[in-house]
Amino acid sequence: MRGPSGFALNENGPLCKLRATEFFRQLDAAALKDFDALQTIAMYQPGAVLFLEKQKPRGIFVLCDGEVKLSISSIEGKTLTLRIAGVGEILGLTATLSGGTCEATAKALRPCRVAFIRGDAFLRFVATHPEAYRGAVTQIIGLYNRACDQLRTVGLSTSVPKKLARLLLDRSFNMENTEQGGPINFSLTHEEIAECIGTCRESVTRTLSEFKRQRLVTRKGSTLRIHDRSVLEAIGVAGR
Repeated sequence: MRGPSGFALNENGPLCKLRATEFFRQLDAAALKDFDALQTIAMYQPGAVLFLEKQKPRGIFVLCDGEVKLSISSIEGKTLTLRIAGVGEILGLTATLSGGTCEATAKALRPCRVAFIRGDAFLRFVATHPEAYRGAVTQIIGLYNRACDQLRTVGLSTSVPKKLARLLLDRSFNMENTEQGGPINFSLTHEEIAECIGTCRESVTRTLSEFKRQRLVTRKGSTLRIHDRSVLEAIGVAGR
């Protein structure tokens, strides 16, 4: 049996890919059924905003398909991309649990299918199913560790090749196809890449061109291929 989100409610049946993520691994069939009953499913087109930085949260958003960019902005209008959320990530989790405001703006990068649960309903859900707290805490810890890694890269490194190499490697690691030379969906523009690594678009363009000249990577449209992962890893560690 499956609910509208595609979650497997029968443990003996084939499991939805979301069921393998940390939060949902903590839930038994009864909790999954309750979760399914609370959610509504919505589609978001590229550029659509799920929530805004410093906005009071409406609830949580579970990303079932697609990618969502989470970013913060300064009063001068500068933007830094914190991360690109992928399938299985719960957005708005920290703000919903804490009762604070959203820490970032969430915008769809590609067509997204999202399961939404109102904040009050989600809080009742975790009160009824305390095991859900373990999955929530695990995700929050993971996001904290990723934020620290990004601060080291963006704040402590002045090398654009190092920053870009790490971004490309991180993106390929999060994709299903990690084989060297295999295709990776990489739809970020040069401007969006610059926002991810704290530099300017021109620097990104120059560095990508150099990577292509060295035959480390190739890109066609939204498809990226990493041809020499070992060299790219060396650049990501040492910089130049």
